[in-house]
Amino acid sequence: MCGNGDLDESSGTLTVEATKVPSPPPAEASEASEENGSTSMATEHPVGPDPASFSIAPGTEDEEGELPADFERLWKAAHDNPQDFTSWTDLLQYCEQESHFSASRRSLEAFLARYPLCYGYWKKFADLERRAGYNNKAEEVCIRGLQAIPLSVDLWIHYINLLLGTLDMNLPESPERIRSVFEDAVAAAGLDFHSDRLWDLYVEWEKEQGNMKNAAAVLDRVLKVPTQLYNTHYTKLKEHLNSYPPKDVLSLEEYEELRELCCQSQKAERAEQAQEQQEDRPPGEEEPDTPKDTDSEELIQKIREHLLVLREKVYQDNEAEVRQRWSFEDAIKRPYFHVKPLDRLQLRAWHSYLDWEIAQLSRDTKEQSTEDPSQTTTEESEVTPQHQETSEEASAASDDHRVRILFERCLIACALYEEFWTRYILYLEPQSVDEARAVYRRACEIHLAYKPNIHMQWAAFEERHGNLTDARQVLEALEKTLPGLAVVRLRRAALERRAGQLEQSEALLTEAVAESKEKPVLHAFYSIKLARLLLKLGRDPSRARRVLQEALEISPDNDKLHMNLLELEVSGDPWASAEAVRECVTRALAAPLAPHTKILLSQRGLQFAEDYSSSIQSVLSVYEEHQKLLKELGGTKRGAENGDEDPEKLSKTDDGSAVVSAQAPPTMPHVPITTPPPPMMGTDMSAQAGYGGYSSWYQQPQYGSYGYQNTWNYNQGYYPPS
Repeated sequence: MCGNGDLDESSGTLTVEATKVPSPPPAEASEASEENGSTSMATEHPVGPDPASFSIAPGTEDEEGELPADFERLWKAAHDNPQDFTSWTDLLQYCEQESHFSASRRSLEAFLARYPLCYGYWKKFADLERRAGYNNKAEEVCIRGLQAIPLSVDLWIHYINLLLGTLDMNLPESPERIRSVFEDAVAAAGLDFHSDRLWDLYVEWEKEQGNMKNAAAVLDRVLKVPTQLYNTHYTKLKEHLNSYPPKDVLSLEEYEELRELCCQSQKAERAEQAQEQQEDRPPGEEEPDTPKDTDSEELIQKIREHLLVLREKVYQDNEAEVRQRWSFEDAIKRPYFHVKPLDRLQLRAWHSYLDWEIAQLSRDTKEQSTEDPSQTTTEESEVTPQHQETSEEASAASDDHRVRILFERCLIACALYEEFWTRYILYLEPQSVDEARAVYRRACEIHLAYKPNIHMQWAAFEERHGNLTDARQVLEALEKTLPGLAVVRLRRAALERRAGQLEQSEALLTEAVAESKEKPVLHAFYSIKLARLLLKLGRDPSRARRVLQEALEISPDNDKLHMNLLELEVSGDPWASAEAVRECVTRALAAPLAPHTKILLSQRGLQFAEDYSSSIQSVLSVYEEHQKLLKELGGTKRGAENGDEDPEKLSKTDDGSAVVSAQAPPTMPHVPITTPPPPMMGTDMSAQAGYGGYSSWYQQPQYGSYGYQNTWNYNQGYYPPS
């Protein structure tokens, strides 16, 4: 087997000759680099080694016996850490070295389920089945691979060569099946910029079948596709048209049309010569007629010339398309899948290419919409308004198809980058919700199984379109994949709350509280969330109080639990909660909290007493306790707030000279502020900077230990970007 995916000539199947890659179109000022101007750029490069046939004699699986000695060890290493690509390649390489059919098949099945874009391993798998004598399974493997990566030119060629080597071409249905596969191939991957080898293989196969008309038709089709070897296809088309009579390479309709046109042209040219020839001809003798069933050499030459003029126009238009895309294609250095990250230049190149292709579609659509519908066709034009409208729709559909093909190409090289999946979904959603959902499914279930953000975007997408069941399933599956990720549990609870299932939302948070008792910080976080749900939506302050008090038994040093419990107490009936507030402050002052936190809680208790106490004695009692706490913790010292404390300090004038500042006016004696300013009307205490602000809670460093970046960053990845 050759490196480009074709079988050797000895196998009896077609082999496409390597074609010299042309230089960029003439209008391009810069030349293509050696890497992008070689035939290697026209092929995909596998992630692993280039597929080679396994040397396994035909036989049954039962004859294999036990698995190789190190198979279980390598298998366990790959499955314990499925994201480690090296572990998988070590396993596959070991199975290949051992030439063990069952182990190789099992390993390839598991590997390709996780990395289906590695087309080289699909080829390995098909070769494995074929060498073992399982031709039907080899064909099934190719089909599965093409379903996973339909843009793989190499895999299509491998599949076609497999069929050419296994089908009986003497049967009448075999050529039709091969032609059908060719059509599927060019429909799926024919618009790829590097699809030249597939088109060439199609043309050569039609020639081998003796179908010169079909070969010419394929060359006509590829002449309209902007590919890397666009000028080579045009050269082959001209050679093909000049090598055979027009009647043998053109469709009947086109041939009759061109023949009629050229015959009329011949009659017009001969009309001028008729008078001269009439004078020299003997009386009664008429001009001999050319047989209607045969074409003169002059007529054939005229048909060819006219035919090439028409094809030249198509070629020039296609060259303009290639010229526009060449710089974008040249900037893409790795069009195949690999787990290694792409550099920023490569990511920017893909974004720029997509921007341009989408802009082309938008421009064409805008131009069509701004055309004057009242314009009528001219007398020379035979195009009806209905035909014109159909042509515009076909053009828009073609441009949209090009955008989708480019997105699919991008998602091969950038399959591990959420931004490109999200961008593709945003492009598809206005056109088809089902297609956007299919892309979400492909991204989340195969390529980005461990990326929580895009899963949560998918859940929001389903909820937005009214599919609550699917949204629940997405979040449940994500939580099974990434257990312990708090943001997922909160999204599940929020989903149920928005759906009106308050009891289910409460049950999810209660379950999270119970399961996180071994992790005090996470337990406190869930307890606060549950308490706030019970208080704000459940209108059950007693249960909310009990949740926070039980959490304080586990984490008495958690300042946010104390703050939220105090907030709960002060938000109740001031006449009934005075004693509860005092107990809450006393408990906090006895807990192992930081000094500034104790002062803050004490100030809040004093503020409550001043606002709602029924006697001055109770206010003074709280005030004295607070002052005592300030002295103990050193909290009475206040820094200068407006200028320097020392009025005698030198200051500099504009000219730089030092002068003694004027004597400061007498000031009022300093009276320490014992209570903070009251909160703003209509605001929640937890929104204040010192009272359990959740923005700081989500950014606590201890949550980074769970291994998930920006665990509490709710603004990232929840809603799809607009």
